Amino acid sequence: MANLAARIRNTLFGLSPEEVAFSRRGFHFRDPSRRDHLEASGGGFVDGFNLALAETRAEPLSRSLDRLEPRFQGFAYEGAAMALKLLDLLTPWNRGRFEAFIRGPADPHLYMAYVGAGWAMARLTRRFQKGMRAFDPLLGWLAVDGYGFHEGFFHTERAYARKTRPRNLSGYALRVFDQGLGRAMWFTQGADVAAIAAAVASFPPERREDLWSGVGLACAYAGGASTEDIRALQKEAGEHALWLAQGAAFAAKARLRAGNPAPYNELAVHVLSGKTLADAARMTDDALQNLPADRDGEPAFAVWRSRLHAMFAEQARAA
Repeated sequence: MANLAARIRNTLFGLSPEEVAFSRRGFHFRDPSRRDHLEASGGGFVDGFNLALAETRAEPLSRSLDRLEPRFQGFAYEGAAMALKLLDLLTPWNRGRFEAFIRGPADPHLYMAYVGAGWAMARLTRRFQKGMRAFDPLLGWLAVDGYGFHEGFFHTERAYARKTRPRNLSGYALRVFDQGLGRAMWFTQGADVAAIAAAVASFPPERREDLWSGVGLACAYAGGASTEDIRALQKEAGEHALWLAQGAAFAAKARLRAGNPAPYNELAVHVLSGKTLADAARMTDDALQNLPADRDGEPAFAVWRSRLHAMFAEQARAA
């Protein structure tokens, strides 16, 4: 019966690697090697998603995910989290899969797991912010980042050309959505610095700092660019370069928490923030000290991001 259920889930919801192929999505790229690298990251997501359809139990699923190439495991955990959350939403009588996953073996990958949950909610949940109430009050905001990434990746015309924002988000959630949208730009623009800069510049000024934060996060987490290009990215960001640093620090923390950093993570974090991977991750922890509880209009997640940005600004002034 378990094998039959897995086959049914795969038939109904299984993803093909073609879903993340640049040719299928119509993404921009100039460098085939960068395209291949980013497609491999997307492939890790697809692998994780399909593995979770085949095995929904947290522990055996995690063992399968951990056999994948370490640099792509975070994407695989993200995909697995999406699948489990998707199944939870479709079977209200059995909603414990995602929770068991993040409270168990997915805890080191918690950042990516919440992003993956956001993908599922983007597809099935109209009252998105109400659905977030079941999440961790701090890291649960990363589900909104996942929503933004999902829209940028799968609905590029709507998200980038028309610049449509979801009607089911309000307040600070719109800023976190833009961080996810900026993160998706790293993929949709093929890690091409000029194309990314042009894409961000096409948005209203008030949205750009969050977009650059997402770009910095993706550059540092997914990789795929040379030292020269990362420096060019920093120059293109101009007054928003410190938001690149903030995003890169988040990437550093996610990689080190999961224990799967790659050399390109260290490179990007160093160029964008001037810090080692370990020091940037430590800054995110320092910014959490005595973090206030959520208040009307200013969630703790907002304070965390702004504190981290302020730390980089202070260091820039002192340099």
